[in-house]
Amino acid sequence: MKKIILTSLTIFSISFGVIAQDITLPAPDKKGGKTLMQALSERQTTRSFTDETLSQQQLSDLLWAACGINRADQKKRTAPSAMNYQEIDVYVAMQSGLYLYIVENHSLKLIAGKDLRKTTGTQSYVNNAALNLVYVADMGKAGKKEGVKVNDSDLFMSYSDAAFIAQNVYLYCASANLGCVVRGSIPKEKLAVEMGLKSNQYIILAQTVGFAKK
Repeated sequence: MKKIILTSLTIFSISFGVIAQDITLPAPDKKGGKTLMQALSERQTTRSFTDETLSQQQLSDLLWAACGINRADQKKRTAPSAMNYQEIDVYVAMQSGLYLYIVENHSLKLIAGKDLRKTTGTQSYVNNAALNLVYVADMGKAGKKEGVKVNDSDLFMSYSDAAFIAQNVYLYCASANLGCVVRGSIPKEKLAVEMGLKSNQYIILAQTVGFAKK
């Protein structure tokens, strides 16, 4: 009887699309958007968003612009990284759940199947916008194992690396007529628990992305 009930619930959930799962993103459109100079001219911060969601193509383009691979033979990315540690992981908090951007195969891995947007910041707009990006420094990639003390000086370049990614997002959003704002106001301890981060993973910045209210 229990098996029948569980099977029925699974079918019901799939039918109504409420089961969160990994997302295979479409290939990024590398020839779309505005020119660099126009994007720089129109780059701005937005703090008022609609609740409209991004299409999968927009999400794909956004994440590739942020830190996707642009030189496949060298596994190099659109954003520079000190010592090529590539220690900044990009997490995506959307209504459907929390995901980790897997750069190597340009996909989103489901981390938590619940809406954590509100937990990513203290501002009122974080829960309304399409998504919030959370930039996490995985210091394991820089040789810092769990339990090893990490000083501010160890994170210095990680702040720079996260800022490079955030600027890429700003330029993409300007080019794609989207709004965004980078944020340092984050309840880091609470969010780290919700995200299931290890002791050597540090939240650096967050960035809200969505459609700006007219």
